[in-house]
Amino acid sequence: MYSQDKNATLNSEELLKELSNEACLCIDSIPTKDVRTKIIASKISRCIDNTVGAYQIGLSLKNIDLSGNDKNKQLNFNLNTDKNSAEYKENYSTIEKYLMANCGALKETLATNDVLNEKSISKNEKAMKAYHLGIAASRKENDKEAIEYYKEAIALDPEFAFAYDNMGLSYRKLNDIDNAIIAYQKSLTIDPEGAMPLQNIAVAYQYKKEFYKAIEAYKKLAELDSKNPEIYYGIGNVYAFNLNDQENGLDNLCKAYNIYTEMKSPYRTDAGTLIQRIYANLKKEGKEDKFFEILKNNNISVNK
Repeated sequence: MYSQDKNATLNSEELLKELSNEACLCIDSIPTKDVRTKIIASKISRCIDNTVGAYQIGLSLKNIDLSGNDKNKQLNFNLNTDKNSAEYKENYSTIEKYLMANCGALKETLATNDVLNEKSISKNEKAMKAYHLGIAASRKENDKEAIEYYKEAIALDPEFAFAYDNMGLSYRKLNDIDNAIIAYQKSLTIDPEGAMPLQNIAVAYQYKKEFYKAIEAYKKLAELDSKNPEIYYGIGNVYAFNLNDQENGLDNLCKAYNIYTEMKSPYRTDAGTLIQRIYANLKKEGKEDKFFEILKNNNISVNK
């Protein structure tokens, strides 16, 4: 049961604007520098999810006669909270569409996560709807269903780069690495400067043990954004633990550690853990001095 509230006096457009503004403020508060790729998207979705219920309540109240003198009048109605329902999906899509058109914070946050280029997002509304249904399915770990939605989006807009990006991610989660790489390559054909597919194709090559291809993908990403710590973390990991090149690995991981620290990112602890592992390996080889030399060259001080 819900008591009468101010949403009851709002018409549908006013209600949508008010709740979307709340979602926009939520999105604007999302930290982006400390979050890995794709996690930002799930946080955006959570901000929207948090407003859908209120939007549904407001629409229900709008259709109920609230006349009378009893200010404490109680209302009974059914609220569909099933996120798989057509009603919920429609209301989610309505808020999302409004935000895409009116929320500057959403565009800025998306640009931080996946750099928006001309062909990143489709202008086809049906393609966008299928794309977001794919994201919703993937968020529920239903990646086979997600892939079908992404295929639908691509059929409607063959140059929809982000749909290929997410399709690749879903294939990778299903351990279908070959199809993941194909999806990332198609995305890069559409948008050669796509940061997300470059980073993820590098990870896919690691899964396939094609380590030099992984390094080349990271280096291409560095040409776009040399301050992305994931580049140096990835290269360092490959050199040190796949190619047994401890010194090259250490140098890159030190660079990642410094950038993470500058960003105040908790992921610097991951880089620190790998640096400690390299220290143990170099110590066994009698190369402790080389370890401290590389740290010094990267302005990292430690107590010997």
